[in-house]
Amino acid sequence: MKELDYPFDANYLISKKKRIKKQLINEGVTFIEKKVAILGGSTTSNIKLILELFLLNYGIKPDFYESEYNQYYQEAVFPNLELETFSPDFIYVHTSNRNITAYPVIMDSAEHVDQLLSNEIEKFTAIWENLYTKYHCPIIQNNFEMPYYRLLGNRDAYDIHGATNFLARLNMRFYEYAQTHDYFFICDLNYISADYGLKAWSDPFYWHMYKYAVAVPAIPYLSFNVANIIKSLLGKNKKGFVLDLDNTLWGGVIGDEGVDNIVIGPEESEGQAYSEFQQYIKSHMQLGVILNIDSKNDHENAIIGINHPDSLFKEEDFISIKANWEPKNLNFISIAKEINLLPESLVFIDDNPAERHIVTEQIPGVKAPAISDVTHYVEVIDRSGFFEATNISKDDLHRNSMYQENAVRAKLESSFSDYGGYLKSLEMRGTIKPFEPLYMARIAQLTNKSNQFNLTTKRYTQAEIEDIAIDENYITLYGKLEDKFGDNGVVSAVIGHVIKGVCHVDLWIMSCRVLKRDMEFAMMDSLVDQCKRKEIKRIVGYYCPTTKNHMVKNFYDIQGFKKISEDNDGNTLWQFEIEEVYLNKNNYIQVEG
Repeated sequence: MKELDYPFDANYLISKKKRIKKQLINEGVTFIEKKVAILGGSTTSNIKLILELFLLNYGIKPDFYESEYNQYYQEAVFPNLELETFSPDFIYVHTSNRNITAYPVIMDSAEHVDQLLSNEIEKFTAIWENLYTKYHCPIIQNNFEMPYYRLLGNRDAYDIHGATNFLARLNMRFYEYAQTHDYFFICDLNYISADYGLKAWSDPFYWHMYKYAVAVPAIPYLSFNVANIIKSLLGKNKKGFVLDLDNTLWGGVIGDEGVDNIVIGPEESEGQAYSEFQQYIKSHMQLGVILNIDSKNDHENAIIGINHPDSLFKEEDFISIKANWEPKNLNFISIAKEINLLPESLVFIDDNPAERHIVTEQIPGVKAPAISDVTHYVEVIDRSGFFEATNISKDDLHRNSMYQENAVRAKLESSFSDYGGYLKSLEMRGTIKPFEPLYMARIAQLTNKSNQFNLTTKRYTQAEIEDIAIDENYITLYGKLEDKFGDNGVVSAVIGHVIKGVCHVDLWIMSCRVLKRDMEFAMMDSLVDQCKRKEIKRIVGYYCPTTKNHMVKNFYDIQGFKKISEDNDGNTLWQFEIEEVYLNKNNYIQVEG
């Protein structure tokens, strides 16, 4: 819903929240259902209601538990039957500088100030560790916004007695905890409040009147950030950009004005702004965000512009370049198909509102932020939260090179008349093993990102993956794939729940970038092998149809399963009897494990 895209009208969202919720629920979206507990150090009712809107907009239907007012510590640390029964999937600890037990005073010694700091850290550490021990789920914790006033003026920042200094030191200790605990995530209240405007954010009227530590008009900005963390943990980040060129990556129309007259580089202020924007976009490659071009231009002109001496880009930075005179929505779909991604996983960046409208109207789910002035391009895109970086895996860091390698593979494939010969030429090597600690984050990420090759559409947090990995009632397998062009990383995962001697396949997923390369057969072979080791004679598979996973509708049939039943919604049940002699289906991958 466009009303929930940044920049949104916060007052509109607050006043129309019930109507917006009704619209979102009635849109016919298939939601992921998750339980979210909010433990608040101040009033949280509107935070919860607005958070719900943003989560629904991301396809996540939340069920909430909300603590009593300012009972965040008690409900986290002491026995809490209601919260235990609720069994949250996510916990959000909403505290602020209003919840500091004791600030330093001028007469305090350095040792006493250190003790005050330790007391606060011990209080919060007890909260986090008790919650994780009980619920084993991600914990989102606010850091602290800066104080509403500075008793010591500018000295407040560096004097150990200053509230500003004390809060900054506490924040640093929070960050250190986050760096060493992969279930713990910071909601950067300090940045969000500064971006909004600290004076307005901390308006004491809302505290004294309603016990809101954040001004009510600012609540959507906070809730939006919490929602971005949750959707990122559930694999709902975007995966790449599709970028226009003229007046987007540079100023001017290259076809009319020539390459020498486009605006880019240090000579003038506008050119500096385009250079800064290029730097911002290119920096996303570090996170594995892939870049593509969709431009109404002659291809030759586009390449000349991209390779301009003052451009920060080179042609090889882009996975797909569509520079032609076709409608942009058609080019957009072609790009998504070419790189094996769903169109809605790509963000469209174009200065022209008409082009943005056509693409978003014709391709459901695609986001196209409203940019108009190059000096604010970065601001709008950055605050939209498309690529919230909760977990950065090794595969993320190498995703661009993986897609470039796929382009080389595609070129090689076209040179073969025999597909089997092509697969053999790749010299593929697979690693298929039970889940290992090294790959838990990637496996969890894969379960949440895979939509097309996902038979049951089940989603798992990293904590859930870790629990399953050590449970003897489960068979787990991850698959890595390498070939002569490079390492694709972890591309597949299977979870089988063993019940009374039968393996029920709860999850079978695979990255679309390795489709039709025998990896699905290699995983099947390994699953059968694991079942044999446990003397399991039967595997039961489930297919739950969605709008995105039609490609695997007949997957079990291809693997040799027999269809047992199908309901009116298309959900199918399959069965595979493991014979004494099983012939491996994988012919082209040399498998270790």
